[in-house]
Amino acid sequence: MTRSTSGSNQVSRRSFLKGFGLLAAGGLSGFPLIIPGRVLGADAPGKKINMGMIGMGRQMMGSNLKPFLVNPNTRVVAVCDVDSWRMEEGRKAIEDYYAKQGSAGSRKGCKTYGDFRELLADKDIDAVMISTPDHWHAIMAIMAAKAGKDVCCEKPLNLSIGEGRLVADAMKKYGRIFRTDSEFRSGKAYHRACELVRNGCIGKLHTIRTGCPKETFAGEAAPDMPVPSELNYEFWLGPAPKAQYTLNRVHAPHNLNARPGWMRIRDYCDGMICNWGTHLNDIAQWGNGTDDAGPVEVEATGSYHKGVLWNVLEAFDAKFKYANGVELLYKMSHPHVRFEGDKGWVQVDAENKGLYASSGVSASSEEILKSEIGPGGEKLLLQHEKENFIDCVLSRKRPLADAEVGHRTNSICHMAQISIQLGGRKLKWNPDKELFDDEAANKLLTRLNYRGEWDPAKM
Repeated sequence: MTRSTSGSNQVSRRSFLKGFGLLAAGGLSGFPLIIPGRVLGADAPGKKINMGMIGMGRQMMGSNLKPFLVNPNTRVVAVCDVDSWRMEEGRKAIEDYYAKQGSAGSRKGCKTYGDFRELLADKDIDAVMISTPDHWHAIMAIMAAKAGKDVCCEKPLNLSIGEGRLVADAMKKYGRIFRTDSEFRSGKAYHRACELVRNGCIGKLHTIRTGCPKETFAGEAAPDMPVPSELNYEFWLGPAPKAQYTLNRVHAPHNLNARPGWMRIRDYCDGMICNWGTHLNDIAQWGNGTDDAGPVEVEATGSYHKGVLWNVLEAFDAKFKYANGVELLYKMSHPHVRFEGDKGWVQVDAENKGLYASSGVSASSEEILKSEIGPGGEKLLLQHEKENFIDCVLSRKRPLADAEVGHRTNSICHMAQISIQLGGRKLKWNPDKELFDDEAANKLLTRLNYRGEWDPAKM
């Protein structure tokens, strides 16, 4: 039986980080700010990284903006959103923060853009943080790279395996720094578990078990409604199929806390299988040492919600096999990752004492938990994800979870969906060629319903 150190209440991934409430006061609680020594001394860079924030909704305002405001190497100079109210809330928060700090950056003010293409054309901006609905991620990331910007982008990176490959290739082509913005590799418990696994503390790894939370569908309604005056709804849809506006399709007006309805609609998001799957399966990939590869076989079953509007998976069970013989078992249950070896197991539950807490790891024995990684052992980098991005923008080194890593992790989730869409068919996967042994499955590698000018393959 699994010995868990978790609490009894399931928590949202957003609750791992403190809210935006302390931002204006300049509070630093909620995450560890580790500043590289070289930025404080004689080698400190003379120019700050000018950041543009794209998508000023719940995730940006609650988690993603603050680290860039407080870091001494960055300055937030612009915001963009198709919702003018959200854009204004972001602008005010940024200018208020800098004013309270007495920063010279506040004197110029924060630029606002209703069109992300205008922000990307701004020569003063060095890098962007993308926190939009998922159906925009790949398009914006590719266009940002082409415009010469480094990119930090919310996970999941894409809505198809084909999109993910385009993003990863674009970063290489244009020589850009890209950080997949999943914070779990910054979690001490996950880091500790992966180090134990990769240093053989549980023996030879043979099975990984991961899970994501169950989706909620309460409150679904889809009456036709007038578009709020502050929302450019046509631009919000962008590459997605044309659809009548209703509140549960988009986000609640004048509200930065409510979970948006688009997260349950497959035209904009793949639901929990990718939302949480890109966290826990990223840890599975890290522990297994397969960051730049992936499984070679998948077989999955599941069912999609058949609502009037919401249609993401409401249940699934997937089984993967790697070339090294390791099996990955991923299902909708509760968020966790468990590594099993021939000498024991180690597990981390998302309901631990906090993402950045050192506790939260359970194991089959105290001996495993107390294992020390010696001088000749494999040490993994532990660094806050935003700091890792900023550090790599300065050094031009590869981030801990770049576009290739994010793409490979998200591909696992999409492989499961493709098997489900084909009735639970077992599929062989070639991670080098990124092709199945099945013609029908390969047709599902790329989305075909891009609207207007927004096909990322043509950018």
